[in-house]
Amino acid sequence: MGMKETDGNTKRWAWLVLHLVPGLGNIVFRNLFEYFGNAEQILEAKFADLKAVVGVRDEIARRILRREFSIDPAQVLKEMDRLRAKILVYNDPSYPRLLKEIYDPPMVLYVRGQELVPDMGLVGLVGSRNPTPYGLRIAEELGQGLAKRGMGVVSGMARGIDTASHWGCLSGKGWTVAVLGTGIDRIYPRSNAKLFQRILEAGTIFSEFPPGTPPEPQNFPIRNRVISGLCSGVVVVEATNKSGSLITAALALDQGREVFAVPGNISSFKSKGCHFLIKQGAHLVENADDILEALGLSRPQEQMVLADFKGHGSPSLSGTEEAIYDMIGDDPVHIDLIARSKNLSPAEASTILMQMELKGLIRQLPGKLFVR
Repeated sequence: MGMKETDGNTKRWAWLVLHLVPGLGNIVFRNLFEYFGNAEQILEAKFADLKAVVGVRDEIARRILRREFSIDPAQVLKEMDRLRAKILVYNDPSYPRLLKEIYDPPMVLYVRGQELVPDMGLVGLVGSRNPTPYGLRIAEELGQGLAKRGMGVVSGMARGIDTASHWGCLSGKGWTVAVLGTGIDRIYPRSNAKLFQRILEAGTIFSEFPPGTPPEPQNFPIRNRVISGLCSGVVVVEATNKSGSLITAALALDQGREVFAVPGNISSFKSKGCHFLIKQGAHLVENADDILEALGLSRPQEQMVLADFKGHGSPSLSGTEEAIYDMIGDDPVHIDLIARSKNLSPAEASTILMQMELKGLIRQLPGKLFVR
């Protein structure tokens, strides 16, 4: 069941109105709130009183007095009710405590899905939109491992690592939070329609952008501070040196959060960003327990070793299967190379690989390439 918030949203009308005043940023909005005590008082204030607040320019004060809006608040409210969504404001008791502590918290959040559990432990998992199969696997396993240890996973629902992190958390029966760079009525990318629906049912979707906001490039760095702001720590799974994930890591550091990075192949440019972070002092991560231990949340549960099937009660392997499994790593290997190196006919190699895939040991990529 989603949220029913018609009356609650109406009570937040003054907050919504101010949120839609062009040019009124979060910091000045918070200054106004702290000066006047509530949003209604801000709307009733005179020009001179508004100008008495730090950061309020003449034009912003006039826009508040003239009720100038980027979008019609009545339309936004109508859309929120249609979506069965909630407007969460800065002084609401259910506003996330850690997010409230950052330098420029969103004064208004649009929320869909389920109510976020107060003070739930949250970890951010972010990374490349064009990851390697290795990066996708690690993101899924970290998401699942954190979920099994009672932690929630926060990401941005982008392609690649974000998507794998959300799905991993959901597969571990955990709570996942998606922070969007669009309005909460926009599924972006469209390929994540199924994921979006699953998060609505078993997680929370946040955005500080009004409904209807398209995926404009400048929105994504803005939303990254919310991803890190919600969390105790942020894990970068795979990233180039120019990745937006490094911006999220820098924001996390500024906010006093722990930063983690997953090491990768030293010859892959997709690992350069993570290795840079590790050199700068980020925690090196191999599994979910590494994250919990660094956060002081270590829990007495079984160690989850990433993708080491042998010797851990996994499917038994024949001699040929074991030899092929040792050959297949995180970089894709073509079926022809596997067949030649193991003296197999193409048909024999195909049969063995299919059996290994059914056991969950490997998976096939387009072009008859195989990875663990």
